[in-house]
Amino acid sequence: MGIRKALAIGAVVSITALGAIGCTPEEDDSGTKNDKSHSSSTGGSGKDDKGAAKGDDKKKDADKSAAKGSQADRFKAFVNKNGTPKEKDAVSHVTKVQGADEVNDLLSTADVYTDYTGGIMGKGTGPAKLLASAFADWKKTDNGGGLVTIYDTDGELLGNGNF
Repeated sequence: MGIRKALAIGAVVSITALGAIGCTPEEDDSGTKNDKSHSSSTGGSGKDDKGAAKGDDKKKDADKSAAKGSQADRFKAFVNKNGTPKEKDAVSHVTKVQGADEVNDLLSTADVYTDYTGGIMGKGTGPAKLLASAFADWKKTDNGGGLVTIYDTDGELLGNGNF
């Protein structure tokens, strides 16, 4: 009973410590603390210390992401510009790409969804290999530490490859 009690107390202390770490004020580049949970340094003016409106940064980020397009659109554009005719045909079947923006050169994963049917026994297996190869050309990592998985319309595995 003593060990169980000690483990329970240790767990409570650990959770409390993690909670306290998550609630500490953050420091900016100038070394001043910014406690976002209380008051802001703007004095309610809607502008930061440099005079820029708060919403301007969010608007700029939204404009940049809209200009880039979706991950699937960017992948299609790359293949249509640089791919072989068979890769261009295969990429026309891509409906969605996930995980391409999170490439970190260490165990990166990405998913490419297509409108092919039939799973691994269907006609999309060959094009899936082409898509995996084209994806590797699009998102190169230094150590080959990424895995792209190609799925059919029902979410069944068609193929995968390293990138």
